[in-house]
Amino acid sequence: MGPDGMLFVRTAGGEALMGAIHLAAAGLIAAVLLVQPASGQRSLDIVLYSDGSARVSDTIGTDPLEPEARAPVLGGSADNLAAFGDDGFLLSVERDGDEAAVSSFGYSSATVEYDTHGLVSKEGRVWTFLLDSDVPYSLLMPPGSIIVGMSDVPVGIDLRDERTLLRLGAGASEVNYILGAAPAAPPEQAAPGTGYLAAGAAAAVAAAAALWIRARRAAPRAEVEVPAAGQAAAQAAAPEDRGIREDDARILGYIRENGGQALESELRKKFLLPRTTMWRAVRRLERQGVIEVSKQDKQNLVRIREGPA
Repeated sequence: MGPDGMLFVRTAGGEALMGAIHLAAAGLIAAVLLVQPASGQRSLDIVLYSDGSARVSDTIGTDPLEPEARAPVLGGSADNLAAFGDDGFLLSVERDGDEAAVSSFGYSSATVEYDTHGLVSKEGRVWTFLLDSDVPYSLLMPPGSIIVGMSDVPVGIDLRDERTLLRLGAGASEVNYILGAAPAAPPEQAAPGTGYLAAGAAAAVAAAAALWIRARRAAPRAEVEVPAAGQAAAQAAAPEDRGIREDDARILGYIRENGGQALESELRKKFLLPRTTMWRAVRRLERQGVIEVSKQDKQNLVRIREGPA
């Protein structure tokens, strides 16, 4: 205490104290940033089916400290709505207007899956997929489909299990396509070199993409894509599979080729199907008595049932 009554404090070590405070503050800021989701972290995958429906799989970045995250509902409808955490755990989700509200507390990402009939329309033989997306996405075309028009050149194009896979950029995109006619299949099944035709289909689609901008005319490519898919399905399905859905028969064919058993997760990767879609297919086959399901390392192992069902 000074002679005038003022209190003096020694400043020795003051710089060290301030340094420690700054380090603590920096550590706190870093900890907060670590739990924040990455900006714009989102991936969108859409699978089209022959009946005009679409399966949407939308993975969004979430804040682990927030109780809820939201994803837009595309197409105006969301049947079979489900959500999963980044570890595959089933999360609570409900429709709220044009959004899906997911209980995502503790997760850094969540995947919302649903079926919708609002992305595809039909006029005559021509089906039209239309979407204005704020993120790039992948679009898997229906089996045996032939693209006859596109509003923009895709970012990428590939052939997956005899189905065309488009990678489209953000913004409005329109894809016009027709489904192959059944009578075209028998002549192509008798022709050799199916593997070369499949490879040629991928090259033909890629080369034609740039020429299909704003196009509306049908291209005569039914003999390339359609029979290959039909032939693969016919070879995969055994005679006893008659009466089973075509997509389920393809799953059975793959299981047989794989030694009579396969993990459900392996089937999802092989056929590019969302978790819930494959789960329903496996349950259908199990009810029909053609497969049996058991647990292996906490995963579902699917086996062909031996003997008569």
